[in-house]
Amino acid sequence: MCGGVFYIHKGEENRFYFPNPKAVLPVKNKKGEIQLIPWGRRKNQQGALPLGGWARLDSIYAGRWDRYFPVPVKLQVSQFMEKDVEGTSHWFDITKGKWIQGLIARDNHEQRVYVVTVEPEIEDAVHERWPRILVG
Repeated sequence: MCGGVFYIHKGEENRFYFPNPKAVLPVKNKKGEIQLIPWGRRKNQQGALPLGGWARLDSIYAGRWDRYFPVPVKLQVSQFMEKDVEGTSHWFDITKGKWIQGLIARDNHEQRVYVVTVEPEIEDAVHERWPRILVG
């Protein structure tokens, strides 16, 4: 489901885990610039946007995110982290030329980014959801 990310921004290495309320994700805007946007919303955080840090692709297609004016974005991360069934963290590299899809949601002045997730294609997958990785 992507519980953590690693990326380099302005020459500085960043490693964030979703539970951290200060977690931000690097979003590439239309000008090609990188903007750091808060990653989802936690139970103890103020706001009206959905709790959690992920948006299921099927729920986006079903229109459940429409009231938040969703905008698809490219997340410029080098690695993401998943835990296995035993709780051990595993880091996965994002191959050059590929990126994780994100979704920016808005409610008045609140703006947050969510990692778009899909069901894995592998039958014996450890996770029921996996970040949507695209090419381009």
